[in-house]
Amino acid sequence: MTEKITRINPEQLHETPGYHHITVVEAGRTAYLAGQCPLDRNGDLVGSGSLETQVDQVVANALTALAAVRAQPQHVVRSVIYVRSDERDVLGAAWRRLTDSALGPAFTTASTLLGIAQLGFAGQLVEVDLTVALPD
Repeated sequence: MTEKITRINPEQLHETPGYHHITVVEAGRTAYLAGQCPLDRNGDLVGSGSLETQVDQVVANALTALAAVRAQPQHVVRSVIYVRSDERDVLGAAWRRLTDSALGPAFTTASTLLGIAQLGFAGQLVEVDLTVALPD
């Protein structure tokens, strides 16, 4: 399926820190993952106050969700990353931790990073929303 996913950065657009401006997917099945939160299997928030720990839990949860549909990070065609902060350094730290993780290939596609005021769980600092082109 990865041969049916094309990532493009037009020369006329700015350079990116690893993502692509455009992702084209040939016809096929798509999975839309719910926002992956830093919750453990019991639904408890992990890493209160620690962006790094919360990112690591989000990565683990996202990898589990991808495996459930027999997909891998390279099958992700769109990502939206929500970070509870308005500080550029914090947003950059979340981006780097995600892109350096086992989920990293998911963020080479069309991607958006947002600093926001609040997420759904008390103490939650990060959430990742993924769209996946399922392998044949």
